[in-house]
Amino acid sequence: MLRTFWNAAKAYFAHDDPLVATANLVALVVLWNQPFYPLYVYWSVGTDIAPTFYTFLSTPFFLAVPAVGRANGRAGRALLPIAGIGNTVLSAEVFGVASGVEMFLLPCVLLGFVLFRPGERIIAIAIAAVGMLAFTVLHGRYGAPVHIYSAEEYAGFLKMNALSAGTLTAFIGLLVMNLINPPAKR
Repeated sequence: MLRTFWNAAKAYFAHDDPLVATANLVALVVLWNQPFYPLYVYWSVGTDIAPTFYTFLSTPFFLAVPAVGRANGRAGRALLPIAGIGNTVLSAEVFGVASGVEMFLLPCVLLGFVLFRPGERIIAIAIAAVGMLAFTVLHGRYGAPVHIYSAEEYAGFLKMNALSAGTLTAFIGLLVMNLINPPAKR
């Protein structure tokens, strides 16, 4: 049964187009980490993890990246950074900007640039612009977060999000450098 599930997951996330396969792999990494996010917050920030469950609203969008990519590679590649930007904006609203969660806009902007070919430059620039505008327009305008954390808890949040966003950005960089090969064949 586990082997059947594993083979189905491999087939779902695989794609012949290396850029779509890269988007699928990044989506898989995000999906793999999402269920653990409440635990990361518990360990790094504090015991009030209820607000973390809002982040699961983005799960269907990350899960849809391979299906959309199979129907239209360009749309699937675009969905990944757009879902990431949406999740980041939602998280900034829920946790507050002091959490440092807006740092996740950096890998979203990077994905906007690296997932598109030179002939698709307008899409890349548009997605990157949306990510940058999300920060410049919304930063400081979210209002009160769902839960207000202490200064010490926000310091933990900032450290956790800096490490997580930095790791995701580095992972994307490694993929682009072909140091980690995404599955290219089914």
